[in-house]
Amino acid sequence: MNSLILKSSIIALLLASFSSFVQAEPDQPTLSPAEKSQIVDSVLKELNDRYIFPDVAQKMETDIRSRIDNKEYDPINNGPALAEKLTADLQSISNDKHLRLHFSPQPIPVRVQNDEPTPEEKAERENHMKRINFAFERVERMPGNVGYIKLNNFFEPKLGEETVAAAMNFVANTDSLIFDLRENGGGDPEMIALITSYLFGDEPVHLNDLHWREGNRVEEFWTNPKVLGKKYGQTKDIYVLTSNHTFSGAEEFANNLKVLKRATIVGETTGGGANPGDDIRINDHFIAFIPTGRAVNPITKTNWEGVGVEPDVKTSKDRAMKTAYLAALNKSVGKIEDERLKNAIANLIEKTQKELDAM
Repeated sequence: MNSLILKSSIIALLLASFSSFVQAEPDQPTLSPAEKSQIVDSVLKELNDRYIFPDVAQKMETDIRSRIDNKEYDPINNGPALAEKLTADLQSISNDKHLRLHFSPQPIPVRVQNDEPTPEEKAERENHMKRINFAFERVERMPGNVGYIKLNNFFEPKLGEETVAAAMNFVANTDSLIFDLRENGGGDPEMIALITSYLFGDEPVHLNDLHWREGNRVEEFWTNPKVLGKKYGQTKDIYVLTSNHTFSGAEEFANNLKVLKRATIVGETTGGGANPGDDIRINDHFIAFIPTGRAVNPITKTNWEGVGVEPDVKTSKDRAMKTAYLAALNKSVGKIEDERLKNAIANLIEKTQKELDAM
């Protein structure tokens, strides 16, 4: 599982580095009809061999073949246009937002299935994660003793566990905690389990399962009673901010805590991607992300694919922060006995409410 995520992440970095080049060079080499046919055939074969739902893969192939017969693909003559068209058509049948085809103007390296990344690739990946502080963009203690963590991805826990511990140690003494996932596109389920472990007690808690097509196997994810830093505790309030850009693993984090009644979700319905998978090289310039598994919550026996995670408190992504902060302040003010502190929190509540009303 870790190698799968690591390989996908490395290729994602590669594609991201080329994105500006693609935008800057609108004139792409022309694809011949034979090249176009080979790419489409290869994508459809990989879908039939790997996609988590074989019957849906067959439906996608039938639809694409029909579109080809109807000449829909005839005007398409370059890589970016083909990737965009095929992605849209496949998603129109599967409703799977993870499933997509990418074009790279630079050659994509050949990799044998289950082959480990090279030391150079691992080093590049690790350096990238360090430069962005393992996606922990902001950690702070807000007025009123409310903790705040803005997290934009879930990277591998073996590399990021010290950063997680540092972040959780910093907010350990706050009265409530806000996780901001409004710009989080997902990541490693083991990192999700690690961070969630700080929010529960000494007994393991079953968070999520991944069902894989290959081998018909199930991978379980649980909290770990032992963590490197200070646990936040089981009783203090947690808030998770979401937007329609919150996706994949970030949705799992929100869904896990919502189902377990451990957090209040505030914001917008999330993107709706619950099927993990892998990057499959199609040829020198095309790579497809094909979902090969599906998430299943152990309590609800469902997931958020295609529907997203519904917030407990629905509001726009721009209002979500102040809405959660105001809720945290209102919750804490009733527990305070010191009159001066209670008045200070009351003033914060009034100020925040006015700011929220002005939005």
